[in-house]
Amino acid sequence: MTSDQRVTAAFIIIGNEILSGRTQDANLSFLAGRLGEIGIQVVEARVIPDVEQTIIDTVQRLSAQVDYVFTSGGIGPTHDDITADAVAKAFGTETFEDPEAVALLEAHYAAGEFNAARRKMARVPRSSTLLANPVSTAPGFRIGNVHVLAGVPKIMQAMVDMLLPGLTGGAVVESRTITVLIGESLIAPEMAAVENAHPGIDVGSYPYFKPGASGTSIVLRGADVEELERALADVTARLEARDIEIWTGDHK
Repeated sequence: MTSDQRVTAAFIIIGNEILSGRTQDANLSFLAGRLGEIGIQVVEARVIPDVEQTIIDTVQRLSAQVDYVFTSGGIGPTHDDITADAVAKAFGTETFEDPEAVALLEAHYAAGEFNAARRKMARVPRSSTLLANPVSTAPGFRIGNVHVLAGVPKIMQAMVDMLLPGLTGGAVVESRTITVLIGESLIAPEMAAVENAHPGIDVGSYPYFKPGASGTSIVLRGADVEELERALADVTARLEARDIEIWTGDHK
C-alpha cells in the first residue's frame, strides 16, 4: 500500500573494513534503487566503524529522523561482530538467544558444525523480529524501525528482497534526463532558475568526458509527475532560447 506522502530511509554501513578501503561497499546503490521502486527515499547514508557507542548513537539519531533505518554488517560469528548488541542497547534492551534462530541454524549446519561462534548469530535484541536470510540462513532482525542486515552483498540483497513486501512506501520519485554538449558551468544560470521555479523538483547536472565529446547530463527528479514535466519543459525552453542542442536521455 502506497500513499502520496514522502517516506524516508537511512542506511548505516557498519565495518572497519569499509573505512580502511579493504572492502568496497556494494549495498548502498542496490538498497536505494530497490527502496525507490516502492516509494521510499534514502535521504542519508553513513559509514561507521565497529565501535559500540558509535553504533548506538548513530542508530538512535537516525531512527528518530526517518521512517526506516537499514544497517549492514556486524552480525556474523566473529569477535568484531558487535552490531546486534549495540542496536539492542540503542533501544534500551539486551540480546538473547532466540530459540527460532537457534532452530534455523541447527537445521542449516551439519552435525558438529554449529559451534559456539556460530551460535552467536542466534543472539538478537529482545522484542525484535527475525528477518529471513534465504542465502546463509543466519537471520537479521527488526526492532522499532531499524532493520539489521548482513554485510555480504549477496546475502544482504537477498534479505532486502525478502523484506520489501512488508514495507509501506510513499510517492515514487521519477526522473527525466536531457543532455547537452557543453560544460555544466555554461548552463548553471538556467539550472538555478529552473530549480527556483520548481521547488519540488531536484535539478542535478552531471558532466561526462568521452573521446571526442564532452558535455552535461541534466537530471530532474521529483514525485509530482506533472510538475516534473513542467520543469522539463522549462529547462528545455531555456536552453533552446540559447540555441543549445538537446538530447533526451543520457548521451552515449
